[in-house]
Order: sequence, then structure tokens, then C-alpha cells
Amino acid sequence: MGSEYFAGYITEKALSVDNLFVFLIIMASFKVPREDQQKVLLFGIVFALIARTGFILLGAALINQFAWIFYLFGLILLLTAGNLLKGEDEEEEVDNFVIRLAKRFLHTSDHYDGDKLFTVENGKKVMTPMLLVMVAIGGTDILFALDSIPAIFGLTQNTFIVFTATAFSLMGLRQLFFLIDGLLDRLIFLSYGLAAILAFIGVKLILHALHENNLPFINDGEHVNVVEVSIGLSLSVILGVLLVTVLASLLSPAGKAHAVIANARRHAEAYLDADYTQDENERERLYAELMQAREQVKTLPEKYQEKARQETPLVDLLRQVAESHDAAAERGEVPPTTHQPL
Repeated sequence: MGSEYFAGYITEKALSVDNLFVFLIIMASFKVPREDQQKVLLFGIVFALIARTGFILLGAALINQFAWIFYLFGLILLLTAGNLLKGEDEEEEVDNFVIRLAKRFLHTSDHYDGDKLFTVENGKKVMTPMLLVMVAIGGTDILFALDSIPAIFGLTQNTFIVFTATAFSLMGLRQLFFLIDGLLDRLIFLSYGLAAILAFIGVKLILHALHENNLPFINDGEHVNVVEVSIGLSLSVILGVLLVTVLASLLSPAGKAHAVIANARRHAEAYLDADYTQDENERERLYAELMQAREQVKTLPEKYQEKARQETPLVDLLRQVAESHDAAAERGEVPPTTHQPL
């Protein structure tokens, strides 16, 4: 049972880190102010825990009633692994059905009013973008639960272990988000590692389904003698794949270049966004990190430096940041700085 817990916890934690990528994209696309990001993440984690608890209870009930559900779970994981390998655009993943419905039927204002969900605009009570962010986070939590719950049921059918491993994997995500915010872009091979893990568990589920088979059109409804994967082997494969994936991402020059360029772009967009923060110290911190990212770009191999120079949106963003900072320096709000070209 201990091995089942740790295998489930590690798998769910890895999938939860993938959640963080999408949370980051959602908050960036909705331009959530820095001061309110903690609250948005807390809501996302609480909603994820509620949604996954419901899916766990549903999954446990289905498993107890229908042994063939393992075939379905295995197929879901194999399809998910295939989608990860295809490298689908995460921006499209965020724009899911729930968000499209919300954008169509919920009338929201264009500006935040602190962390309020409703505000008064032109004498009318309207919803703020914060509510739409909550809907987006909740919708993606439900979509992620469709993948993560079959994954952990592929490692253990003990409902208590499934729940505790899932719950503890979600705890600490809020702190983890801010701890590895800059590192997320560095893990460029994480999707391949997750695809390998989900495919492995999907195959394990189908083998288990064959072993417990009672479908009349498969082996006349009799059990199929197949090799079942032990939990010890499952734990070893999960740890091994994650270790290789993380090391390959961190040691890869492409991973470092991708992270540096992405950080520069994100810091520039946040600095130019007037609604991102009202704290001047926070803006100066962003500016300092942006300047550091510019210097890091110059230390990259020449082909990656050239790639950064060819990204016209990034170059334009850096130019706008320089102009904005110079204007603030002329007003005496910040100390003057000499800007060097990328």
C-alpha cells in the first residue's frame, strides 16, 4: 500500500505541475494582477480537489460495478498520451468549451476591481474578469481530472489511497507555482515524459482489464492470462521517466534558451501591463529581472541569440519597456538606465 501511495502521489504531482503550465497561461491571458494571483491559485486548487473527489467516487463506483471500465480508462490515457506527443498548442487547450460558453453568456467589465467578482460600471452591476478567470480555472480543472483520475486508478484501486495521494499532490501547488515560475518554461520535455507515463499506465490498465475480463466478445468472457505489471515496477518506471525528463530539460541548451526567451517576454508583458501591479517596487523588480534576462540571452549560443533577435514581438516589447522606463526616469520616478540592444 505504501508503494501504491507513492506511485500515485508522484504521478499526480507530475500531472499537477502540468496544471501549473495552464494556470500560468490562463493568468497571463486574462492579465490577472500579481497581487491577486495567490487567490486565483487557491481557488483553482480547492476547486480541483472538489472536482477530483467527485471523479474519484464516480470512478470507484464504476470499478465496483463494471470490470470493463478499465478498458475505457486505459483508452483515455493512451489517447491523452498521443495528444501530448502531438504537441498541441496550450493556448488552444485553455480555450475550452467552458470558457467559450462563459465568454458568450457572461457580461464582464474590461478591468479588474481588486479581487471582487462583481463591480458597478455605468450604473450597472457587471461581472469582473476575475469571475471569468475562476470559470476558466474551474473548467480546466475538470478536464485535467478526466486524465489524472484514470491514471491513479491504474496504479491502485484502493479509494482511500487514491483520494489521499490526489489530495496531497494538490497541496503545496500554490507555493510550488511561485517557486518554479521561471523554471516551468525550462521543462521543455515534460510533456514527453508525461506522455510516456500515461501510456505506460494505460497499457497497465488494459492488461489488468484483460486479466479481469468478463466481456463475452473477448476470449468468450473468460480471463486472459497476461502479465500484470507490479506496483514496484510501476514506481520505478515513473521515477525513472521523470528523472530523465527533468535532467534532459535542465541540461539541454534548447531548454535554457527557451526559458530565457520566455521569461524575457513574460516580464516585458507584465511590466507594460498597467493593471498587473500597482506596486512600484514590484515593477522595478520586473524591470531588473528583464534586464537580467536580456544579459542571459547574450550568453546563449549564437543560433539561439539569432532566434531571439528574429522574434519581432519580443524585440518590440523590449523597445516599449525601454521607452516606458526612460519616461519614468524623466519624471524622476525611477533611476535612469542605459539600454543596450538585444
